[in-house]
Order: sequence, then structure tokens, then C-alpha cells
Amino acid sequence: MKYMIASDIHGSAYYCRKLIDAYKNSGAERLILLGDILYHGPRNDLPKEYAPKEVISMLNSYKDQIYNVRGNCDTEVDQMVLEFPVLSDYALFVIDGLTIYATHGHIYNKEHLLPMKKGDILLHGHTHILTAEISGDITILNPGSVSIPKGGNPPTYALLEDRNFRIMDFEGNIVKEMNLGD
Repeated sequence: MKYMIASDIHGSAYYCRKLIDAYKNSGAERLILLGDILYHGPRNDLPKEYAPKEVISMLNSYKDQIYNVRGNCDTEVDQMVLEFPVLSDYALFVIDGLTIYATHGHIYNKEHLLPMKKGDILLHGHTHILTAEISGDITILNPGSVSIPKGGNPPTYALLEDRNFRIMDFEGNIVKEMNLGD
């Protein structure tokens, strides 16, 4: 099964449209969102075409295909308008024999890990900086930010298929890639 992974839409209708188009064209069967869906947050500038109501409509159309974790900008009010669960601090996936802890990154991150063991994967957003690295006994993955990338990176998302994690830009280029083992 192929998964698309994205984080930090921050209410940008422009980038949400790009994400949905990429999702439809990717062949992915599920979209894993790592939080910060509707609100831009007090530390960020307004993203391009900031229109949370449009983002709500676009994402609700895929409610049966979305897994989501809560970001620091997501609230109970967001849950009232989004038709898929948005308030869980983390999710646990076992995909192709890999144990993946998905979280936004503001609570659980490289410095404050969930109870993980050797070989587990921490998948998070929050920093807006794409990452695919091994840190000690675990793998840290971050698809970057859909709408407000940092660190000189372009807007990105990731695809996970057959233990291959690819961070992609919206032009279809692979920005970073990591094989997650055999």
C-alpha cells in the first residue's frame, strides 16, 4: 500500500489544492496528516491563499482516506468542522513490518521520544524542515511543510511505499529519499 504524508498546511487553500492533486495522481490509498491543518499560528506569516474554510471542504471530501494527528495549532473548534479525527497527539502504525509513531512534533520529538525501541520510526512535522535520518537506534522522518517551509526547503510532502520514504516537491521532484530497511 502507498501512503502520502504531509504536515503543516496552515489553512493555505493554494497548497491544499496542490496536495490533493498530488494525492490523486500519486496512487496513494491513504493520506497521513501530521497536524496544523487550518490555522497559521502566531509565529508564522499568512500562507498563500489563506482560506481555512476552503481547506475544510477539500479535506472533508477525503475524510475516509485521512489519518491525522493533532498539531499545536489544531483545536477542538477545528474538530467541529473537520469530519475526521484531529485531536490525537500521536498514532501508531505498523506498515510493511515497520513500527511508525506519527505525531506533530511539538510534544514528542527527537529530544522527547515516545516509548520507542531500536528500529522504530518517529514521523513528525512541526519544524517545517524536511528530515530523513537515523538518530541513535531510531529513524526520524519529517516530510517538511506543505505551505510554510523553512530552512531553504521548497513546499514538500512525502510518499511511503515498500519501505521507501521519498520527500517530494510539488513539481514531482524527489528532494530526499531513504530506504527504511529490509
